Order: sequence, then structure tokens, then C-alpha cells
Amino acid sequence: MNAAPADQIRLLDVQDLDVRLQQIAHKRRSLPEHAEVESLTKDLVQQRDLLVAAQTEESDCAREQTKAEQDVDQVRRRATRDQQRLDSGAVTSPKDLESLQREIVSLAKRQGDLEDIVLEVMERRESAQERVAELTDRVATVQGRIDEVTARRDTALGELDAEAASVTKKREVVAAAVPADLMKLYDRLREQQGGVGAAKLFQRTCQGCRQELAITELSEIRSAAPDTVVRCENCRRILVRTADSGL
Repeated sequence: MNAAPADQIRLLDVQDLDVRLQQIAHKRRSLPEHAEVESLTKDLVQQRDLLVAAQTEESDCAREQTKAEQDVDQVRRRATRDQQRLDSGAVTSPKDLESLQREIVSLAKRQGDLEDIVLEVMERRESAQERVAELTDRVATVQGRIDEVTARRDTALGELDAEAASVTKKREVVAAAVPADLMKLYDRLREQQGGVGAAKLFQRTCQGCRQELAITELSEIRSAAPDTVVRCENCRRILVRTADSGL
């Protein structure tokens, strides 16, 4: 393949722009905010799970408290009725009086036990409510951090995308000035060789694979016509000759 020396040198400009696009893509993928958002999101999920558990516990305690208070009210009403019967003198039989008095005592004990249960449940509910409040604050704090880091990440991505768009336009302009067959070869090699399809021959060394060329290879390149497109024997990339090639 033949191409004017100026077109071959222009190919290095295309390569430089392609390298810059690769660097931008790598920087885009490796922004520290990506990992930070991921870590914070995992923390948020964990805190939300804990919050749901605390809310469930608080809700269960609320139902348990309501049930216990209803039991207390039921026993209290029954004790009040028994006391009213006793105070009214309607019960005259000694046996019935004794039975009624025993029941009143029993109900008083039962009411005391139930009130203890209510207090115990209230304490557990209060603890659960405090836990809910604490976890609600944690969730809000982590979400705030996620929003902050996400905004910072999106700003960085926007800047990188804008730069990539600018570089891409420059590449299109430069590539359009390179012969189509040379660009086709370059693009194929760039895909095969990890993003580098053309390299400068500098001081007898291929800047693509960083290998110094053998004397016989240098001799062949030295004798090749200026418009001959030469390739590195080691990495097969296009070798572009310049005044610094050391030929």
C-alpha cells in the first residue's frame, strides 16, 4: 500500500485523537464517584431494611399495647361492676359475698398484672420508636450523600462527554483527509492491537511495541519509497517515518 508521507503523518494525528478518546472512556468508567455511589447505595439498602424492621416492631408493639389496654379496661369494668354489686347490698348470702369479694381481689391482681404488661409493652414501643427515628435520620443522611455524589459524578460525566464529542469531531475532520484504504487498514489494526493501529518510528524504535528494529528491517525501511506504507515486523502496526526515525 502507498500513501503520501503527509497522509501517513496525518494518521498519527488520528491515532493521538483515538488515544485521547480511549483515555476519556477509561476516566469515565473509573470515576471514583461510581464506587462511592455503589457503596452508599448498599448502605442505603441496609439502613432501609433495618428501618422497615424497626417500623414493623413498633407497629407490632402498638397492636400489643392496644390489646393489653383493652384487657385492662375489660377487667377494670368487671371489677367496677362487682364492687357496685357489693356496695349496693344486693348480695346477702355469705357464700355469695365471699365469692364476690374473692373475685374482686382476683380482678385487682389481674388488673395489676395487665397494667405491668402495658408498661412493659410501652417501654418496648418507645425503644422501637427511638430506633425508627434514628434509622429515619440515617436513611435521610445516606440518601443526601448519594444525591451529592451523584450530582458530582454527573457533572464530571458531562464534562467528559463534552470533551469526547469535541475530540470525535476533530477526529472526523482529520480522518476525512486520510485516504480511505489507509484508514481502513489503520482501523483494522487498531481493533486488533489494543487501540493502537499506527505508531511513529522514533530513534529506530517502534513506538507501538517499544521494540528496536533489527538492522535488516531498518535497511528495508530505509530503502523503501517515501510513499510506501511500512509495517513493524514485531507488532504489525503501521510505522510512520519522520525526521526523528533515525534512518
